[in-house]
Order: sequence, then structure tokens, then C-alpha cells
Amino acid sequence: MSSEYILEMEHITKMYGPNAVLKDVSLRIRPGEIHALLGENGAGKSTLMNVLFGMPVIHSTGGFEGTVSLNGEKAEILSPMDAMAKGIGMVHQEFMLIPGFSITDNIKLNREITRPWPISKLFGSNLEFLDQKSMASDARNALDAVGMSIDEYALVAGLPVGHMQFIEIAREIDKTGMRVLVFDEPTAVLTESEAAQLLSVMRQIAAKGIAIIFITHRLDEVMAAADTITILRDGKLVDTLKTADTNVGELAGMMIGRGDESVIQVERRGTPVQGGTAMTIRNLWVDMPGETDKGVSIDVREGEILGIGGLAGQGKIGIPNGIMGLYEALGEVTLFGQPLPLNDARGALQRGLAFVSEDRRGVGLLLDESIEDNIAFSAMQAHGQFMKGPLKDSGKIRRYAQDMIKELDIRCTSAAQPVGTLSGGNQQKVCVARALALNPKFLFIAEPTRGIDIGAKQLVLETLVRLNREQGMTIVMVSSELQELRSICDRIAIVAEGKVADILPPEASDTAFGLAMSGYRAQGGDGQ
Repeated sequence: MSSEYILEMEHITKMYGPNAVLKDVSLRIRPGEIHALLGENGAGKSTLMNVLFGMPVIHSTGGFEGTVSLNGEKAEILSPMDAMAKGIGMVHQEFMLIPGFSITDNIKLNREITRPWPISKLFGSNLEFLDQKSMASDARNALDAVGMSIDEYALVAGLPVGHMQFIEIAREIDKTGMRVLVFDEPTAVLTESEAAQLLSVMRQIAAKGIAIIFITHRLDEVMAAADTITILRDGKLVDTLKTADTNVGELAGMMIGRGDESVIQVERRGTPVQGGTAMTIRNLWVDMPGETDKGVSIDVREGEILGIGGLAGQGKIGIPNGIMGLYEALGEVTLFGQPLPLNDARGALQRGLAFVSEDRRGVGLLLDESIEDNIAFSAMQAHGQFMKGPLKDSGKIRRYAQDMIKELDIRCTSAAQPVGTLSGGNQQKVCVARALALNPKFLFIAEPTRGIDIGAKQLVLETLVRLNREQGMTIVMVSSELQELRSICDRIAIVAEGKVADILPPEASDTAFGLAMSGYRAQGGDGQ
């Protein structure tokens, strides 16, 4: 059976327990077409690709509803190896190269060319020699196809990240029978000139009849390279349209597209916060893997809730982690007018900062210890609170913990219950309680509602608003959930590619937020 489409994914629905992460999504791609797949974090792009590649996480959790067809024929894709055998490849955002191998060995990995010799003819093909000359010839052709003049025998270890990305592409186009090739954020690590070269390579690949699925947040690249665009939002198909029929602003609005929906209802301040400056950040560089910052500058007003948002991997999480001394940082930071030394976690706490980490299990909590000891730990270490001479004051710790359990509605058997036995939402509340035990003047809180239910989300957000309004606490909230930021924040800074792309009021348009997340600065959108 023939079809105008090389790939058809029809009415795909995927459930994880009671939650639908894909809801009746369809994607159709023609041979030789560059088809952009857009959406915020959590929109469903990765899950849709996991379905296409037959990833174990799909089949081990009940499979999916809908059908996948290749060239008009229904296809059962049961594993990534099965997908590759059917001509589906992927250029990963995270490199899949082996550093100690040569470029040729990486390109030909699991597809080595061998040649027989007398012993192998007697005892089997497992004893054949590698045909290094033929393998190197294939690698050379693939490297030439992506515009790389590097020696095919060079080791991958130590190569620039841009070179590694092109080697990933060369490996995929060296495969025979390739029909569909997925590019997952391929330009994220590339310089501007390398990105332009990659887009040119993509067009050359498409010209050979190979369909390309192009996943990116850079809307200018979408407009430059894609023929067709599909937008997902909250696991649903928003639209599929021709690139010639749309523009960057429309795409940005469709990606965000939630209007004035709020997670909680908070009465807006009549006038913007007029206090002094609580924190100044100038040219902040943070070396946090996957969340690098490259010169962030921003002022935080005293008494405000400042939101920091942006797509995953763009640097928003790096800001508090760098300032709190958890990752190496460079730049200038002042707190209430006084210089704040960087790379000093204890010093940051002693200066009145507190931090609720996004990694509550790795950084935020002592999972084997009790709720009460977790709540008191940082205050004991930084300020000597809850101490009676050289010993901890167990009675005072217990009383404070019981007060926080009641105030934050931490669901537990007692203050002595180990934190590791709590649900994710209750663990997050313990993290908040531990930060509050420091009596901070300034609170960083990162991904405060990740992995918790809607009721717990509302309570955590209401707690932050109460701390801000009743106690005057200055709060910087980092979140991937834009609607949560829009619900409680006075201003929202959007970080893209390691820098502040724009600062917007919460009522700014979906288009303004979408453009900022894609690295554009909207005209008139500055929330300073």
C-alpha cells in the first residue's frame, strides 16, 4: 500500500496511571519534508517520540492507543532496535558517543564491516577481522555530507561539542534504508555559524527523500528550515500548519495558549512593589550541567515575588544554585546592598538567604531522618538554632516541627516519621518548612510544585503568597509551570540560552511569553 505520507501517527493516546500525557494526537509527515514539532516542556513531544521509537517506558506502562504507519502500512514498533530496522533514526540532544572510540568506530558502531580469513571460514563469522579501510571510507563520506573536514580516525574524546553533534548526524545518515530522522534540539549546543550549517545539512538530507522531525524551541530556525509545523500543548494537538501560513508571534501564542487561567486566585497588588532593591545580579555565570548561565543580570525588588521561567536546560535553575554556592559561579551579587560572596553555601545561609531546591531527594532532604530533624537541620547548621549548649534541644525541635506540620498540613503519623516514607507533596512541604526555620529575609524556591498533586500545589503556592504579603519576605520562585508563575508573581523573568530574554508582567500576552522562551525580546513587554 502506498501513501503520500512516509509516517502517520494516528489518534495517539498515552496514559500513565490515571493521567493522559497524550490525548488523541495525530502527526503525518511526507517524504523529504522537514516537519517541526513544537511545544512547551511537558507538552508531550518526548512521549510522542517514545511511542515512535518503541521505547520500553511505553510498553512497560500499558502501551498506547492509536496506530503508527510507515509508507501506508501499519507498523508495530516494539523497541528502539526495531525502529532503527524500520528506517527511523534520531539525533539525540544528549550525545550517545563513546569518547574513547574513534569517529569511525562511533559512526559504524553495531554496523561494523568485517572481512573473512581462513580461520573464520572454519570457525564462524565471529572471528572475522574488522574492515577498517571500508569503515573509514563510509565514515569519510558521512562526514563530508555534513561538511566536516575532521580526520575520521580522530578520537571523540576532547572534541568540541559542535563537532560531536555533527558526528551524531553523520552516524545516522550513514545508515542504509533511513526513512525518518528525528532531530531533538540539535542546535542547543552549537554556535550561530554551526547552527546555520546544521540547517543546511538538514535541507540536504531532506532533499534525498528522508523525512525530518525537527524538535526545537528556536522559532527563527523553525521559520527558516521547516516546511510544516505541528504544535502540542498539554498533551493535545493544537494545530498543524504550513510554515508559509504562520509567523513567529502566532506560533509563540499557540505554544503557551492558556490565556488568563490561574492555578490559584491571588488579589493583585494595586501598584507595583516600590521597595528598594533586595538583590542585584550582574553578569552571573553558573557552571551547572544542563542549566548553565552565561551572564545573567537582574534586580530583585524588596518585598516582591519574582518569577523565573523558561524552557528546560536554558539556565533558570542555575541561577539559585549558583548564588547559593551549590555550583561554581562567577559574577557580582549584592544582598540588601552588601556584596554576597559566591561559592560559599554556608555563608549564603548565614547572610539570611534560604533555598528550597528543585532536587528535594538529592539536595533538599535527609530521607532516612525524621521530619523534625529535617526541618531543624539547616537552622542548626547555619545559625545554631534549636541548640541547648552543645546538644540539640529535642523538645524545642519537636514543638516547632509540630507547628509547621499543622501550618503546612504535612500529612504524617508524627514528627518522628522518616521523611523518605512521605509522599512527594509532603516531602516538598518539609523542604519549605526547613527553609522557613531559617527565618530568611530572602527565599529562593525552585520547582516548588514538581511531582505533587493539585491540592498540595495550591497549599504550597498559598503559603508563599502569605509569607510574602504578611511577613514581607522577598521570594524568587523558579518554575517550569508558567501558569503558576502568572498566578502569584509580581514580575516574571524568562531565561533563554543562559541569559534573561525578557521581564514581563504576569498579565502579558501568551505571545510575549512564548517569544521570550524562544529567545526573543517582545516590544513593550519589559516588566522592569
